Amino acid sequence: MAKLYFKYGVMGSSKSAQALMCKYNYEQKNYKVLLIKPATDNRNDSKNNTFVRSGIGLKAPCFAFPLNLNLYNYIVDQIQMHGYNVVIVDEAQFCTAKQIEELKEISRQIPVLCYGLKNNFKSLLFEGSKRLIEIADSLTEIKSVCACGRKADANARYINGKIVTDGQEVVIGGNEMYESMCYNCWLDKQKKQ
Repeated sequence: MAKLYFKYGVMGSSKSAQALMCKYNYEQKNYKVLLIKPATDNRNDSKNNTFVRSGIGLKAPCFAFPLNLNLYNYIVDQIQMHGYNVVIVDEAQFCTAKQIEELKEISRQIPVLCYGLKNNFKSLLFEGSKRLIEIADSLTEIKSVCACGRKADANARYINGKIVTDGQEVVIGGNEMYESMCYNCWLDKQKKQ
């Protein structure tokens, strides 16, 4: 059944790996999968930014779209030209609210599975994640663990060894800049600085 799915978690919770495993599973069953991501996500990519990569080394080619692209029109064209019957979106938090609405419209025809962060480094919702939470048919948390053993639900950004809560919402980085942790540890570490 065609639906809009949002599978979210913190940094390092295997979102991209799960997106790639989902793609593989659909393809095993002879579905044609359109794998896309916002061009905002340029971590670990070459100059053409055309791969979804996971932290454990899985990767697959994708289409990296600009934030001004009408996703509905683009995907409908791709369905007509190539016969895609599933769409998987990695790093969906970077989509605009309008693009999420376009994905919702596509999900009336074929399944659309979105993977991404729920909250930014300030523990506030990203625009794309907010809209997905509002209109997705299915929400699934991809759980991860904090160093203390509790469930991780915060994405701490570090600059010069200190957690920061001010600055640009989007600063692309990995383990050298971000750490997932529980909300309690996130608060406690800020107080100890």
